[in-house]
Amino acid sequence: MKKAVKLVAALAAVTALSIGISGVATANKETAPARIVVSDAKTTHHLNLYVAQELGLFKKHNLDVTIVDAKELSAARDAAVSGQADVFWSCPTVAIAAIANGAPLKIISQVKTPCTSVLIVRKDSPIKTWKDLKGKHIAGISPTCEAVIAYEKKARENGGEYILEKLAGGPAIAALEAGKVDGAILEEPHVSIAELKGYKVVLRDAASQVPCRTINARTGYLKENPEALKRFVEAIKEANAFILKDPSGKQVVEIAKKYTGAPEEAIRHGNSRLKFTTVIQEKGLSDLADELVSLKNIKENPGTKLYAAEFKGNTWGK
Repeated sequence: MKKAVKLVAALAAVTALSIGISGVATANKETAPARIVVSDAKTTHHLNLYVAQELGLFKKHNLDVTIVDAKELSAARDAAVSGQADVFWSCPTVAIAAIANGAPLKIISQVKTPCTSVLIVRKDSPIKTWKDLKGKHIAGISPTCEAVIAYEKKARENGGEYILEKLAGGPAIAALEAGKVDGAILEEPHVSIAELKGYKVVLRDAASQVPCRTINARTGYLKENPEALKRFVEAIKEANAFILKDPSGKQVVEIAKKYTGAPEEAIRHGNSRLKFTTVIQEKGLSDLADELVSLKNIKENPGTKLYAAEFKGNTWGK
């Protein structure tokens, strides 16, 4: 009888231990950080990504975020399309064109707005009005860049059609310095770099109503981990608040310099121009899609198909 009682007690202990181990395993599985791989072409326009990483905001939201370098925005897009990455930041036209052409991607958040790209010219430039642009050689990254679209549209409407030279950033400034172009459509931090060199901004407001940069996710990850991506955007929102509180503060500037290698003086000069937000600018993105249709870059405007249904009422469709 005593042996039977001991046997029952031993079995109960083993069962309890088994249940305990199982419970711990289940708990660990439920609380394990969700892993997100971000493919990123480094720029101060993606500063909220770097701040969220450096301040531990992703970890705070139980996320394990890895940032993988990409040489350019199209490479970041391709990494997500191929499944090598889950998320990427890009110009809105990059995301719109990819989604419209069937890529398994969705926009989940805005990054910043409006577009801060402007036209930079030499101090003694004769370019003062839109008509002055007629026949001039202007550097710009691509005819489908939202800033270039805005400038070309405004120039066309005012009789100032110019010749686009496909150059961006540093090469555009070098071409301007060498006299090979008459002006350059630049974004931060290159605008600030050029201003600090003595160049000036003209026709500033062409792209001032155009939304700039979006956060985009591959649909496979969206389907499997929508809650993780929502926490991801919450972390970005907290990073935005931190940056906007003091955009030229020591910690923000140090993080920007660490990730992008941009000159500290240029970061301090232009960082306050970057207005970070997570609210998707639906009308502005739709207008850009219409322009891409007119350029025959896409066949039709995708409308709300651009956006992740999981984020409706959160970052869009409010």
